[in-house]
Amino acid sequence: MVGLRVLAFAIAACAAAMGIAQMSSARAQDATTLKKTMPGQWELSTTERSKTCVVTLKADAAGHGYKLELEPACKAALPFTKDIVAWSVKGLDIVRLQDATGEAVIDFTEVEAGIFEGLRQGEGVYILQDLAAARSMAKSMDQMIGDWSMVRGNGQPVCGLTLTNTEASQDNFQVFLKPKCDPAIAQFNPTQWRLERGQIILMSKSGDVWQFEADDNAQWRRVPDTADPLIMLRQ
Repeated sequence: MVGLRVLAFAIAACAAAMGIAQMSSARAQDATTLKKTMPGQWELSTTERSKTCVVTLKADAAGHGYKLELEPACKAALPFTKDIVAWSVKGLDIVRLQDATGEAVIDFTEVEAGIFEGLRQGEGVYILQDLAAARSMAKSMDQMIGDWSMVRGNGQPVCGLTLTNTEASQDNFQVFLKPKCDPAIAQFNPTQWRLERGQIILMSKSGDVWQFEADDNAQWRRVPDTADPLIMLRQ
């Protein structure tokens, strides 16, 4: 019996050691992958790109991390970038933009393929994403600006509105309702909008939020969907 217990403990210890080794290998692999895939041009920005900065991450070692270059406009757009001198990968999946001592100026984690989010206390969330993808998103946002019509599922118009590129607050822009809107929409009375992760976000002064997603018919439907959907159409 004692021999069986010893054998069981040995097997358990071996399995645990193998598990730890596998986890360590996975972590090392993830960190290695990031170090290989991150070099290139990235856009560092506020969540909706009202302030942007191009960062070029390099594979060359530099002090406590790897070299990077910030475009000259970075310090004016995002003042905290003046302290960034290098980048590194920390832990399993953290991409760090760091100062000369190796301390984090801002840490990013991947939230979607090629899109990283980082938080600076007292300032808010910042986005790091592939430069080409970011510029494609900017083009999409430009296409949103202008006159829209809100209709019900049966095609009946219920309101007109105009999305502008006039900044209303950090990362949000002004939106204006046209006269004679449906009472429910007039009561909501959105004053700001933004494009966020493929959704049009409308916000009222009271903090209420309506979200619209593009469907297969080049329309934007309010989500979650209902039996009597509300749809935004580009005019």
